This record gives sequence, C-alpha cells and structure tokens, in this order.
Amino acid sequence: MYLNIWVAIMSALILVLLIFNVRNSRRFNLFDHWLHHKLVGQHDGFSWQIITFINDPKLLVVWDIFLASFLINEEKNLTAFWVLFTLGFTDLTGLLLKKWMHRKRPIKHSNLEDGYSFPSGHVLGTTIMVLIIWKIFASELGSGLLITLTVIWVMVVISRLSLKAHYPSDVIGATSLAVFCFTLSQQIFLLFP
Repeated sequence: MYLNIWVAIMSALILVLLIFNVRNSRRFNLFDHWLHHKLVGQHDGFSWQIITFINDPKLLVVWDIFLASFLINEEKNLTAFWVLFTLGFTDLTGLLLKKWMHRKRPIKHSNLEDGYSFPSGHVLGTTIMVLIIWKIFASELGSGLLITLTVIWVMVVISRLSLKAHYPSDVIGATSLAVFCFTLSQQIFLLFP
C-alpha cells in the first residue's frame, strides 16, 4: 500500500516537472531536441513501423477488449472491468494532456504521424497494457513474461524515437503518466471487495 503511494507520488512529480519544463523552459526544450538528435539515427525502417502499428493506441483498445473478454470467460468480471477502466482512464487522461500541451512533433517526423507530441500515445498505451498484463499474469508466468513485456516496451520506445515521432521527454512523460494512472486505478479498485 505504502509503496503504491510512493510510486504514484514519484510518477506524478516526474510528470509535473516534465510538463512545467516542456511548457516553460527554453533550455530544457533545447536539451530535449539535442538529445533527440543524438539518439535518433537513420533507423526509420519498416520493422519500426510494424512495431508502431501493432502498438497503435486504437489497436491497443482492441487488445484490451480481447483481454477483458478472456477474463470474463474465466469469470473474473471485476478484473475485466478494471482492465477496461484502466486503459480507458489512462487514454483519456493522455488525450486531454496532449491537447492541453499542444507540443509539436520533431521536425523530421513521418507524414504518417499527426497530432501533438507530448505525451506519446503509443508509449502510454503500451506501458499501461504491459503493467496490466504483468499485474494479472505475473504469478502464473513469472520472469519469462517480465522479459517479454520489457522487450516489447523497449521496442515501442525505440520505434517512437527512431521514427522521429517523439522527443525523449514525450516518452518519459507517457511512462510516468501510465505508472501514475495504473497506481491510481489499482487503489480505486482495492475499495471493491
């Protein structure tokens, strides 16, 4: 319980600091642009586009519904509702934040990308789905699942940076928002027997 509170506080603090700096600090934004330039090479290949497509926020909703359907079939109705609520709450929060921030994407982003940059919707959705899947199946599948989920998450992060769709702070912001929403969602559903 106390660990969850600290995780929520730390992720919220990171998110608030990022929001403040992205909106107000020219020095921070210059550093973010410089870091983005240093991290991103000429890795805009087809494989990164496939990873991006598989983890598209709209498609993650479909994966989430499949997971909830599986849980309902296993007669875990409250967990199924929690899965749907958690992704929905997180995505809605991310969309509202993205519209409020109005951060433009990096200059050389793909024409396939539209909308604003902060936070990354792909990383937000993937992070929350990874956390949900880990929470539900960790005890059954163990470290193999953790390694698989971590590899998927890292590949999505790399794809978003390599395709020049996001700055590093967009990825960090999405991750901290997902962790915050996940922790909050867990606390809300602990209130139900």
